[in-house]
Amino acid sequence: MTNIFACIDGSPAMTAVCDAAAWAATNTGLPVTLLHVLEKNEFEGQADLSGNIGLGSREQLLKELAELDHQRSRLAHEQGRMLLESGKEYLAGLGMSEVDTLQRHGQLVETTQALSSGMRMLVMGKRGMTHAHELIGSHIENVIRTLTNPIMVAQPGFQAPSRFLFAYDASPTAKKVLELIASSPLLKGLECELVMVGEPGDEHERQLAEAKQVLKSAGIRGEAMLLQGDVVPVICQHATDVGCELIVMGAYGHSRIRQFIVGSTTTGILKTSHTSLLLLR
Repeated sequence: MTNIFACIDGSPAMTAVCDAAAWAATNTGLPVTLLHVLEKNEFEGQADLSGNIGLGSREQLLKELAELDHQRSRLAHEQGRMLLESGKEYLAGLGMSEVDTLQRHGQLVETTQALSSGMRMLVMGKRGMTHAHELIGSHIENVIRTLTNPIMVAQPGFQAPSRFLFAYDASPTAKKVLELIASSPLLKGLECELVMVGEPGDEHERQLAEAKQVLKSAGIRGEAMLLQGDVVPVICQHATDVGCELIVMGAYGHSRIRQFIVGSTTTGILKTSHTSLLLLR
């Protein structure tokens, strides 16, 4: 069985990540695994002082530095364990009985790749513990570019969505995402704001109508709308205006050209939007 993996690190986003994971697990019937990745640079010494140590004290000071690193590692491990237990208790309070915890040493990208075969979806916060004042965390783009699994980026104050915006452009990627939306239990019962950004024309109207019919056949009701302007601000603003709690769209492509074209839109929405984001391939 595949799980909903939720990355937690003690940042303010932790509650939102747990809430989003609980919502996804409830809709899909899948268990949750709380994941804490302990990266070495979180606890290792920041400076190599060995070259500045005098001959007489070199051996003793190196020993003390090694002991200090060991202590940092132990404390970081214990902090991670406590975070996982705290997250598990929080989810239990939401009625989640099937919750596993997993702590790994290494880099987040490599760790999520290694776990991807048992991962139905990955839930992350927009900002990590060490990136509270940045627009997005430093790892998030690399994870999104690397994983082929669905990824949800949870915004602070996450609430179970009743309405989602699907950013559609009739590309092969968008059509695949359309099929995923129609076949997945995750978004069943929600209203969909189907949005295409482009110039008015019969072709765009036809593409929107076809996509709306696919969603309707899957039991997903909603409206289809053609909007004009720059893609990123138009999508983000429209999601806010119509009260969508979730934006759904395709993630980065794999080829260099595709990453350049699609990646800029994905990154732009990640940085701009105050709405949680579900990225699919």
